[in-house]
Amino acid sequence: MGKLDGRVVLITGAARGQGEKEARLFAAEGAKVVVADVLDDQGETVAKDIGSGAVYVHLDVSKEEEWQAAVEAATGAFGKIDGLVNNAGILRFNELTSTPLDEFQQIVNVNQVGAFLGIKTVAPVIEAAGGGTIVNTASYTGVTGMAYVGAYTATKHAIVGLTRVAALELAAKKIRVNAVCPGAIDTAMSNPAQLDPTANTEEAAEALDELYRKLVPLGRVGKPEEVARLALFLTAEEDSAYITGQPFVIDGGWLAGVSVL
Repeated sequence: MGKLDGRVVLITGAARGQGEKEARLFAAEGAKVVVADVLDDQGETVAKDIGSGAVYVHLDVSKEEEWQAAVEAATGAFGKIDGLVNNAGILRFNELTSTPLDEFQQIVNVNQVGAFLGIKTVAPVIEAAGGGTIVNTASYTGVTGMAYVGAYTATKHAIVGLTRVAALELAAKKIRVNAVCPGAIDTAMSNPAQLDPTANTEEAAEALDELYRKLVPLGRVGKPEEVARLALFLTAEEDSAYITGQPFVIDGGWLAGVSVL
């Protein structure tokens, strides 16, 4: 028996990184998984690897009509949706006063508008299925600040706020809404060298590890599998039935404070 037997969960940004780990873990726990992304080749490969319990749908989360099409494809394949993981997101490094308006708006459209449209479009479908869960991917920066990622930080704060409001409005419809707030996680977002075929990925990983040994009390960068397990906890009714409206920080203790040693 899996924790998600009988569930159908749509996961955005599921072609790689945290979203891919969530898709694979949820499927292993018995869910039918809708792998949604703009990276068609990678997303289709993930869905094929998972097998008959998964389907891939193309989804640009900033476009409302693509959300509608994704929901139709998902319900056509599996009959319902009773779980959503709003995982898709982008990160750009820039000083606030040097950030072009179009770059700021792009980050808002994917991270913040994407999460809003996911809630708006999918919540009625979850309600029709008898209830379920929404897990939004916020960030460590959704509850604190970080220099040179101002646009990203702003959107992640917004996602925490959206999570709380959605939890209040959707509770009567038997939908729980929570947020995961990862710190430094070993994905292409934190380590862009993973996407560069000419890069020395081992060297980049070592540099990343050295950095976070100093910053993070647990002395290492996080693993996307660890975030996936937190998302699973918040999606599984038997584990988190009385939890809604909460941001869950998973950061190796980074937010706890400054160590003097």
